[in-house]
Amino acid sequence: MGDRADYPGSDAGDLHRAAFEEAAVGLAIVSPAENRILDANRHLCRLLGYEPGRLSGIPLSDIVGGHLPAEGIQSWRAADGRAVEVRVTRSGAAGRTLLVQSVDPDEAVRAEQNREALTAAGLGEWRWDAGSGRITLSRRAGQILGHAPGPSLTWRDLRASLSESERLRIGGLVGEAIERGRPYFFECRIVRADGSEVIIGVRGQPLAGPEGGLSGMVGVVQDITTRVEARDALLGREQRLRVATSLARLGIFEWHMLDDHAIWENERMFEIFGRTPEDGSVGKTEFLNEVLHPDDRKAVRAAISSALREDGILHVAGRVRRKNDGAWRTIEMAGRLERDAPNRLPRRLIGVVADVTDRRLAEERQSLLIRELHHRVKNTLATVQAIVGSTARTASSIESFYEAFVGRIMSLAHTHAVLTEDTWQTASLRTLLVNELKPYAEGTMEGTADGRVSLEGPPVDLASEIAVPIGMAIHELTTNAAKYGALSTRGGRVAVAWSLLPGGPAGTLRFEWRESGGPPVEPPRRQGFGSRLLQRVLTTQVQAEVTTDYAPEGFRLTMLAPLPQRNDALNPLA
Repeated sequence: MGDRADYPGSDAGDLHRAAFEEAAVGLAIVSPAENRILDANRHLCRLLGYEPGRLSGIPLSDIVGGHLPAEGIQSWRAADGRAVEVRVTRSGAAGRTLLVQSVDPDEAVRAEQNREALTAAGLGEWRWDAGSGRITLSRRAGQILGHAPGPSLTWRDLRASLSESERLRIGGLVGEAIERGRPYFFECRIVRADGSEVIIGVRGQPLAGPEGGLSGMVGVVQDITTRVEARDALLGREQRLRVATSLARLGIFEWHMLDDHAIWENERMFEIFGRTPEDGSVGKTEFLNEVLHPDDRKAVRAAISSALREDGILHVAGRVRRKNDGAWRTIEMAGRLERDAPNRLPRRLIGVVADVTDRRLAEERQSLLIRELHHRVKNTLATVQAIVGSTARTASSIESFYEAFVGRIMSLAHTHAVLTEDTWQTASLRTLLVNELKPYAEGTMEGTADGRVSLEGPPVDLASEIAVPIGMAIHELTTNAAKYGALSTRGGRVAVAWSLLPGGPAGTLRFEWRESGGPPVEPPRRQGFGSRLLQRVLTTQVQAEVTTDYAPEGFRLTMLAPLPQRNDALNPLA
């Protein structure tokens, strides 16, 4: 096809001219020397927004921004100034005839450089033709699947590289996507022709034919073996971490600071705070203002502020009220603040929470026992001194003194053994009383007897958690009576009576200690360690109601203590 002047005024020329004007693609004849469009058909005029015939004589620079355009996809300027993406093919003498086609936006960006980018990203393209049943692979797709590029693969070939379960899963997924006409994605493990295994990610899109049926599918495939293995390794580490934190009874949480939203990662967090998943987690505002004990809020706020300033690890402790039963529990919380960039506010806090209530109580009990040990040594020496004096006054000979003295010292040692032995689970209340008071008794201690010490009450076995504090209280009462009260004089008398009342998990113990015949009693001017020990041990550890009476005729103590249900699971010998 030549210049417009090349068309002769004949029927053939008219036919050629009609074909030029009515072509379904844009056609233009250009003059490289004049850098001008000599002629353009109607389709090209419509494509660029010109009236038919108005492109003739226009400089190429008005349309393409330069001289004779190169082949390929490029941007031309329409009559209204907008850019139009077109594909240009040159033909004819010296490339003077241009074939110009509009380009789909997706095709406009589909350059060879894009294909290189797809390859660099590990993506290979594929196309399946419904008519032939063959899958055409790009070079990268062929490398991933272990097949030659081009139409070298069928669905039957691909099925052979999958396990039976994967065939069923993928077949159902793709079938549903075809039925609904929507894209799909799946991951699977395949065995390549060389026997090696890879994990691939496949994206596909069904293509509809002219009559609405399925004409084929197109998509991309990627080798994701390394990514999946890294993901599985990370999930494995997370699972091991969850197992470790579960065994350690630790709760895991994330606190997103900008929206004050907390994510509780495991069930232990809900257990610690006495909440259910339906209750939801607790953010900072609710935690500080409602859940945390008022006396601990100032310290916790200060610790959070310090961690924010110093970009360090947050470590706080405090008491929280459980939602389900209202009980106060002591927790320790540790976490690390994460920032998107240096010198920016933290984005979130990741941490763990431990319920340390039992540990704190054990530490407090241990501290109390250590203090009691020091105090008991002093009291024991005083007791020994009182035993020596009492025994000496009643002994008729060295032999009788020795026999009575050794017996009373052995009784005192038995009391210490009962209180410090770590394998027993119950202790008889009468045994605790007898071991403490026997060194001061003269004769039997039965309640009906007229002796210095009388004991009256039914058999009562005390669980270990209250046997120790009650035994300590009995020791303290005995020591005080021997040093200052009824047992400090020859005519003094101690009567102990107890009974079981209804109420509490296993009944309520009513315990009464009465002294008489000793020196006149006066209320203490100051509260010593012994008095504080009685109050703290009996009220805090036994949850007992304690009443003391310093009447002149003799000291009196009454205690009402709920007895806990015995738990055989705590028996270390079982």
